[in-house]
Amino acid sequence: MNPRRDKGLAVPATRLGRLSRLGALTAGVAGNMAMGGMAQLGRGERPDWRGLLMTPMNVTRIADELSKMRGAAMKIGQLVSMDTGDVLPPELSQIMARLRDNADFMPPAQLKKVLAAQWPDGWLKDFSRFDVRPIAAASIGQVHRATLRDGRELAIKVQYPGVARSIDSDVANVGALIRMSGMLPKGFELEPYLAEAARQLHEETDYVREAHYLTAFEELLAGEQEFIVPKVHADWSTHSILAMDFVISKPIEEALSENKEQRNSITQKFIRLFLSELFNFRMLQSDPNFANYRYVPSTGDIVLLDFGATREISEDISRFYLNVLKAGLSGERDKLEDLFVSIGILNENTDFKHRGVVLDLAQMVFDRLRAPEFDFADTAFVQSIQSAGEALVRDGFVPTAVPMELLYVQRKLGGMFLLGAKLKARLPLSEMLADYLVD
Repeated sequence: MNPRRDKGLAVPATRLGRLSRLGALTAGVAGNMAMGGMAQLGRGERPDWRGLLMTPMNVTRIADELSKMRGAAMKIGQLVSMDTGDVLPPELSQIMARLRDNADFMPPAQLKKVLAAQWPDGWLKDFSRFDVRPIAAASIGQVHRATLRDGRELAIKVQYPGVARSIDSDVANVGALIRMSGMLPKGFELEPYLAEAARQLHEETDYVREAHYLTAFEELLAGEQEFIVPKVHADWSTHSILAMDFVISKPIEEALSENKEQRNSITQKFIRLFLSELFNFRMLQSDPNFANYRYVPSTGDIVLLDFGATREISEDISRFYLNVLKAGLSGERDKLEDLFVSIGILNENTDFKHRGVVLDLAQMVFDRLRAPEFDFADTAFVQSIQSAGEALVRDGFVPTAVPMELLYVQRKLGGMFLLGAKLKARLPLSEMLADYLVD
């Protein structure tokens, strides 16, 4: 039993405290690598820096320390670990994969201080129940179940102290850790991605902004009986506390125990929602973490959570994806190439051989999409795509700068396919896509 998990672990709230912990982490890992490298040199071997970074000791140390810190440090690790076509190599993703689990939670004393700073004096008298132990703990905040004396059942998301103030320094230090690994493709520019990560995290720590998008999706999906969006309770919400309806439901992964029809139905709802977000709403909840989705077994309804990563999608990006679908599904390779050039996926500096491989990979996907039924659980197909992509990078292909909007869409798209694979779904995707391809 881990006492840290039972009693909680205080979040380091000051910038100096967080900076010193990340600095110590980086120095410790670098020291371990240096000692290992010297030992290999002593044996007449060339140091294997990737292998030295990936030792069980270093993997455990990095993941554990970022988990303790929470905030931007942990969030960056989670983003790196998302297996959705990331630009970083699989070795770095493996280091961060442990961060997908729940974070440590704040101990009651620290929680009380946070609530006292945000709510009026004597706030507890308005509650008939407030569960001190959270029902969920993630990178930026933790969620508590509570009942007001007026009968409202609430899920209350409480932001960790100091998280918003420490974003820029956390991102810079995690960036230093990534660079230290020496695993970035030669010529790859990490800075734009770190800057975008910082910008996104600043937005995600603004719970007033999240409440706005939560309400927006509630209105957009009001006529859709298959989705449940918790209602915001503004009287108990602030910039760092978000109060919303508590909905009895189960983790989306548990839908794997449902029959084939139910699993297909749930996956189909997610795909249709994604297509609506991209082409109709032009508003995307861009974080496909499974923890953001739950379901109601008796009805199959999907509960949508966490709208902090919501992004508004431009008409240009929406139209780009529509044109890519049309060109790819109709087998128009030249048109697909023109579209990739127009958005920056390919450019005049892209090696001719690499250009061909990128188009081959795209066409492999579209060939599968044209089939009467798409098998999300076909691991052989996914592995062939991943292997070809990794071989492309090893051959010297450097991802070009593309609009950040594109990366958010790709991240959500990848998350939807991972969810379909998790639920072992089979769907007629070509038939579903046809509704959007009519001029």
